[in-house]
Amino acid sequence: MATVTLDTVTHYINGEKVKGQNDKFGYVYTPSTGQKIAAVPYASDEEVDETIQLAKKAAAKWAKVSVGKRVEVLFKFRQLLVENTEELAQLIGKENGKTISDAKGEISRGIESVDLAIGAPQILKGEYSVNVGGEINAYSMKQPLGVVTCISPFNFPVMVPLAMSVMAVTVGNAMILKPSEKVPYSAILLSELWEKAGLPAGVWNVVNGDKNTVNAIITHQDIQAISFVGSTKVAEFIYETGTKHHKRVNAFGGGKNHMVIMPDADIDKAVDSFLGAAYGSASQRCMAISVAMPVGRKTAEVFTGKLKEKVEKLKAGSYDDETADFGAVISAEAKQSILSAIDEAVKEGANIVVDGRNPDVENKEGFYLDATLLDNVTSDMNIYKEEVFGPVRTITAVDSIDEAIQLINNHQYGNGVTVFTNSGRDAREFTQEIEVGMVGVNVPIPIPVGYHNFGGWKDSRFGEGQMFGPDTARFFTKTKTVSERWFDQSASDETNFDFPSS
Repeated sequence: MATVTLDTVTHYINGEKVKGQNDKFGYVYTPSTGQKIAAVPYASDEEVDETIQLAKKAAAKWAKVSVGKRVEVLFKFRQLLVENTEELAQLIGKENGKTISDAKGEISRGIESVDLAIGAPQILKGEYSVNVGGEINAYSMKQPLGVVTCISPFNFPVMVPLAMSVMAVTVGNAMILKPSEKVPYSAILLSELWEKAGLPAGVWNVVNGDKNTVNAIITHQDIQAISFVGSTKVAEFIYETGTKHHKRVNAFGGGKNHMVIMPDADIDKAVDSFLGAAYGSASQRCMAISVAMPVGRKTAEVFTGKLKEKVEKLKAGSYDDETADFGAVISAEAKQSILSAIDEAVKEGANIVVDGRNPDVENKEGFYLDATLLDNVTSDMNIYKEEVFGPVRTITAVDSIDEAIQLINNHQYGNGVTVFTNSGRDAREFTQEIEVGMVGVNVPIPIPVGYHNFGGWKDSRFGEGQMFGPDTARFFTKTKTVSERWFDQSASDETNFDFPSS
């Protein structure tokens, strides 16, 4: 058997691609083929410290660059993202498994983060009050934190790093990105584009690694803020560890997103909307619809019947297969976990409406699953309680909108939810009463556009800062308030021991 030579991924530190010095590695696979394609060096504590020290020096200089000059870099970076969309999409497909068209959609949403950051001068404006008392003027300013870190997941190799980091860089910080070790290539290409755009060395850095690398980063004394996207279990750990070490933290976890279908809804539109929102990207999205919740027996019968017909036609395939509806899941371990979740649900009483456990695909070594649909799922089943990161969706019928709201509000997750209805009254009640961070009305995936804030509630988010929107700038800056007075040199001074007032 021929020996396959693996590529070795590099770090990107202080403007250069750097080979890892540690002897600990992970591996990158192409989900579409199951082939091992690269070794990923896991940065040691010493490498992490060296990177942060270099970033600290770069941050001090970058913070003194005018915001207008920083934005000039963004304009160039945005153009480079557009020009390199095809190459980025191919990389995403190769290391993540999602289809090229889906990857291009991800890149487009990532560019929205650049568009928002280009408006940073407006967001960074402070407040000014003249003569608040005793001829004192008061004003505020937003200043960068220093060195910050973003820890990104495998399911969005480009969009999430951009959403977390572009504003951080624009407001004057230096960035340490720790991408998922499963998808390191996209981060390195982003690094090359930042360099071409004119970003100074050391302002943007990529350090690959595992949980030990993460621990070294988030506990380092010179890291000022941490932004994380991943599973709820890890998000909670990042939050607790980061805050224990006096870091500013926002950590975004998992979700179990419901679609409520009211009796007056357009069922055909609801079915079509559910398909893409539930099964796109092989359901590896924290905002994917997980549970269809039709209201009323007749609604459930009609919705389930029409949905079954369309789910049966969905096709998994290679990332470069233009006929595929979605690609492979990220790993063999992920595939096995999904299969186990289906088996457990059936044992607990769920009914398989569409069985996608044995997909008809050309490459049997790829990590493929076709779409699976389960009915008769109740709120006490594990598959209802837990996030399943794969193309398995469920149906839980209810008798009323009040029952739907109660079930959703009782769930541990509160990322996203949507209701399909033609009733303004029901929509208003739903949006007011639901305890979820992002809500859609006849919108299947209620992810806000880049200039609105993104963030779930409950166990879907830890920390107060949100992603996207103006909250990003607030999270990565600190506010300083100045009170100043200029004395008339001819006036005499009088000592005053009273508390200052207007």
